[in-house]
Amino acid sequence: MNWIGFRTLLAKETRRFFRVPGQTLAQPVVTTTLYFLVFGYALGGRVREIDGVPYLQFIVPGLVMLALIQNSFLNSASSMFIAKVQGTIVDLLVAPLGPLELVLAFTLGAVVRGFVVAGTVWIVGALFTGVVAAHPLWMFVFALLVAATFGLIGLAVAIWSNQFEHLNIIPTFVITPLTFLGGVFYSAQMLPGIWAKITRANPILYMVQGLRYGMLGGEHAPWPGLALTAALFVAALSITWWMLASGYKLRG
Repeated sequence: MNWIGFRTLLAKETRRFFRVPGQTLAQPVVTTTLYFLVFGYALGGRVREIDGVPYLQFIVPGLVMLALIQNSFLNSASSMFIAKVQGTIVDLLVAPLGPLELVLAFTLGAVVRGFVVAGTVWIVGALFTGVVAAHPLWMFVFALLVAATFGLIGLAVAIWSNQFEHLNIIPTFVITPLTFLGGVFYSAQMLPGIWAKITRANPILYMVQGLRYGMLGGEHAPWPGLALTAALFVAALSITWWMLASGYKLRG
């Protein structure tokens, strides 16, 4: 383990997004505030409670999960893709850094950004609703696993992508639709027939439910979300490790 190289690359990954706080912090705060104003107060006047939870509180975990997933993915994906486009990936390949150091540094950088932005969104939500953590240890571990998983997915997608349009396919056509249809603003039990079945086939639904359990408690079993996220983590780690170890689309 090259600790010096790992710490150097991790510092680079964290400083990169801290240098643009308007994009990484201010933008999520504004967006979250608009979500609360539009969905919370507009729909909250008609939908008082969901599963015994006030509607404004109900949507907080989903918004936090939305910020966590998007920012974890974007941090590792944009960093790796920019390194490929600018040619600085060569510096990493010739440096004494193996797949272990590269995976850890990129993933932890993504986790830090995901936690910073998600934590900011949580604070904004607390200002509106006074949300507290019912199971703080569960919430932390579960959020850590989700952030690491999507950080790895972002890294794999960036390595696979040959152009910017390829990089946008996953967040635009997969992550964003699945997140918005994953029970952020509603409960799957509210949907009729076939739509409820389709929603229950969405993996992000169980991630949102897992974080909702950590924040608000409730009767939803959090274990399906944990098991599903752990399986995705192992799959993403295996694929990313192979890409970095083999130099897939990075050498030559």
